[in-house]
Amino acid sequence: MRKLKLIWDFRGPAAAHTAEHHEKHLAEYCTLESLDLKITGHEHLNDMHSLAFLVVYESQMPQVRDALKPHRGELYEN
Repeated sequence: MRKLKLIWDFRGPAAAHTAEHHEKHLAEYCTLESLDLKITGHEHLNDMHSLAFLVVYESQMPQVRDALKPHRGELYEN
C-alpha cells in the first residue's frame, strides 16, 4: 500500500518553532483518529522555511486532507 507524506510549510523568522509545534498537533491527531501510521516530523530547510509532515496510507489521505488541509503532499518512501 502506498504511503503519502502530507506537508505543511511555514515561512518567516518563527518558521522553525512553528513547524516543531505543529508536529505535536499532528502526533495528537494520529492518536485521536487511530491512524495506522504514526509517522510525523519536521524539517528546517533554511532560516526562513521549515515544514511539518504526517505520513498516511493513500486510503486515509482524503480523510486527513479534508480535516487538516495540508499545503502539499508527495509519495513517501522509507
